Amino acid sequence: MGGRKAKSTVMQLLAGNDPDDIRSRLAEMDVREVLHALFSAICRSEEHIRWNAIACMGPVVARLADQDMEEARIVMRRLLWSLNDESGGIGWGAPEAMAEIMACHKGLAEEYIHMLVSYMREDGEELFQDGNFLEHEGLQRGLMWGMARLAAARPDMLVQRGAIGDLLLYLQSSDPAVRGLAARSLGLLGAEEAEERLHLLSRDDAAVRFFDDGAVRTARVADLASEAMDNITAGKIRG
Repeated sequence: MGGRKAKSTVMQLLAGNDPDDIRSRLAEMDVREVLHALFSAICRSEEHIRWNAIACMGPVVARLADQDMEEARIVMRRLLWSLNDESGGIGWGAPEAMAEIMACHKGLAEEYIHMLVSYMREDGEELFQDGNFLEHEGLQRGLMWGMARLAAARPDMLVQRGAIGDLLLYLQSSDPAVRGLAARSLGLLGAEEAEERLHLLSRDDAAVRFFDDGAVRTARVADLASEAMDNITAGKIRG
């Protein structure tokens, strides 16, 4: 299949409403042709297409990694580069896509999850720099979505890399989506140290739209904080 035809086919699939059908149809196509189209789609303005593309990035790159790990690393490096100031772009969709890929492939998560965590951190002293802080609130929303995705799929990896302390700071963001998704992440991580701050969000009526389990849902920050506190309480009981 030619490049243009493949891209057109992928875009038509991403406009569909059956996630399982989209994934199975993409699995029949050449992985590199699919990736070319997905890179274009993860930064599209159409919410439905963009989220379907992000959701498909995970299984597609996981399939590539099983075939050729170095090629999969190139995909991850391309996403990282898109968030670099020197890239000349903004990197829309990159944090979400990286998180989805790492949720689907443990090997890539082990190699790159520290980089996603680094986007929550300010640069430190020169000898101890581990931060690549994202200042743009739009990118912070994507980063917090990615943290929530990985908090569900790879919680131990995030905890081991100290992500809880970083996430706590985002509960005070002026952006509702950022603080709401940070709350969701902390709940999924069972972060007991977040309970007091989460309680402060219990009257936050700001609305948040986010992708969850194959569909876009809307919730108040207060609802996400409440869910988070319930998850933390459940974790205590199990423990």
